[in-house]
Amino acid sequence: MAQSAGPEIERLIGLLAKLPGLGPRSARRAALALLKRRDQLLAPLADALAEAAARVKTCQVCGALDTRDPCAICADPGRDASLICVVEEVGALWAMERAGAFRGRYHVLGGLLSALDGVGPEALRIGPLVARASQEAVGEVILALPATVDGQTTAHYLAERLAGAGVSVTMLARGVPVGGELDWLDDGTIAQAMRARRPA
Repeated sequence: MAQSAGPEIERLIGLLAKLPGLGPRSARRAALALLKRRDQLLAPLADALAEAAARVKTCQVCGALDTRDPCAICADPGRDASLICVVEEVGALWAMERAGAFRGRYHVLGGLLSALDGVGPEALRIGPLVARASQEAVGEVILALPATVDGQTTAHYLAERLAGAGVSVTMLARGVPVGGELDWLDDGTIAQAMRARRPA
């Protein structure tokens, strides 16, 4: 493909295209929007990126991203230290926080077990999780992992590893979403919802 812009612009487009959800065309549109509004968008974005690169770090306790270590959640005395919610990545932690339904602590694995991708237990933050779960204050570990093959494989592996820690290991419920209609759901979701039914 012939270059239609200078090397600086092509580099910007190439970097934007590496972001999730942006392909080459979307990256070109984003780059053009940034360049057209340099003072309102490009300069503040560049400053924000530089500041994030310099200040954001990984929490040594849970694996979340924050400007401090331990992170704000781990340092919050109002959080229930007896509950640890295990998530795949930081984005899942943010989703849980948006819901506002959990007031315990988190543990970010950094991925899922995947034989196809060559991701074994040593590549994830499983050792630190087992160590945290073995602490006296912890009573329950909640596995909030995706309902995928890799997610379920990881959940079963973690349940086995945590068996000797003396904690209750639970999983998020799966089934019919709020506002969902049965005729629009897949067979697996309906079957899981039926298995996970509870008293009305």
